[in-house]
Amino acid sequence: MRQAPMSLRRRLVLQLLGIAAVLAILLYLTVRTVANSAAEATQDGVLGAATLAIAERLQGGETGVSLDLPYEAFSILGSISDDRIFYRVDANGETLTGYADLPLPQYETLSVEPVFFSDLYEGVAVRIAVAARTVLVKREPILVTVAVGQTRQGQEAIAQRTANLAAAIGLAAFALAALLSMLTAGSVLGPINRLADAVGRRGPHDLRAVDHPSPEELRPLVTALNGFIARLRGALSRTETFIAEAAHHIRTPLATVRARAEIALRQTQADETREALRAVIRAVEESSRSAGQLLDHATVVYRSDRLADGPVDLARLMQGLVRSHAPTAELRDLELTLSGADAPAVVQGDRLLLESALRNLIDNAIKYSPPESEVSLELEARADDVAVRVRDRGRGLAGQVQSDLTRRFARGDNVDDVVGSGLGLTIVAEVAEVHGGRFRLEEREGGGTCAELVLPLR
Repeated sequence: MRQAPMSLRRRLVLQLLGIAAVLAILLYLTVRTVANSAAEATQDGVLGAATLAIAERLQGGETGVSLDLPYEAFSILGSISDDRIFYRVDANGETLTGYADLPLPQYETLSVEPVFFSDLYEGVAVRIAVAARTVLVKREPILVTVAVGQTRQGQEAIAQRTANLAAAIGLAAFALAALLSMLTAGSVLGPINRLADAVGRRGPHDLRAVDHPSPEELRPLVTALNGFIARLRGALSRTETFIAEAAHHIRTPLATVRARAEIALRQTQADETREALRAVIRAVEESSRSAGQLLDHATVVYRSDRLADGPVDLARLMQGLVRSHAPTAELRDLELTLSGADAPAVVQGDRLLLESALRNLIDNAIKYSPPESEVSLELEARADDVAVRVRDRGRGLAGQVQSDLTRRFARGDNVDDVVGSGLGLTIVAEVAEVHGGRFRLEEREGGGTCAELVLPLR
């Protein structure tokens, strides 16, 4: 399964946190390095001073090399830390005093200035300073080497405390960077969210070009979005034009064929010809009805996302539909009545879709009602909605549930002998849904069906 891409906000936050982590680590390493160098430089300064102080006390003579150790130099070393101190004084390779096994440098050329190096002594890391002096003994020059060493625990402890402080500062800086990263990500992505909100607040029929203030980096996106909206607007316009033209080009020829077939039926006397013409009329009627309902359903699907929302007076709409269906009802010896339409009942919606839904309800009631029965239409305006009920004494639901009858091209088991496409109730249910209403079918006591369409007052 394809993994969903990481969000821009998370990606930006992670990248900023990664940079902050690298900087925090560099800060810790830098401070630790500087702290070690500073501690070593401090220790070297004291060791060098002690070494030079001892070297300055060297004296030659007829009897040999003499030395008066300056104990104040060792006191200075001891006052800095509790580290152990070692010293060694050699003359011509022989140890005169001190620790004879204290390491001396093997690769440095000794001079009067101290030379510093680190080594292990008695299993402990020691920092050692070494200086050389030449003294005269019996008027002959003798090279004397002075070495002073000190363990490094104290200096390392100071460096460690400094490093710990640097680590704490690094963690605090990382936490602050995390907070700032989230704020920065929100600020950077804010224009995208505002653009999305501006587009999301639009209604389904609002296909204007997007003219929301956006940063320069978002202009390509806005331009592409406007291009898509323009293409969509053109496609929807072509679709609407096609539906209107298709309705005209399909219904008009079928109506012409039916009219001519009915004229021929009245003029002919041959039984076989009359039977054939009746079959043609039935086929044309079925085709006309199926084509009409297919086009009605296409209109519902097309307009459901871009409703022509406006005030619709259901009372006047019902009165007009009753007048248009009266001739059909009279031909079937049906009584078509309307009640509750004396006062206006105005709802917000798409007039074309509401008319299509109500027309299908009335058509079904007339089509499935037996002769010499009544089809009653009732309009009831209530506090929050308006209910339209269409009652007949037809064949009923035959035990089927509403969800089965409102599926596309689905018809009841008891109406196979009646012409129909199975889209009428589908259109009614879809129109109710897009208008935020509801549609209900139920059996009538004594036979027949009651269809109720409820629309909210918005």
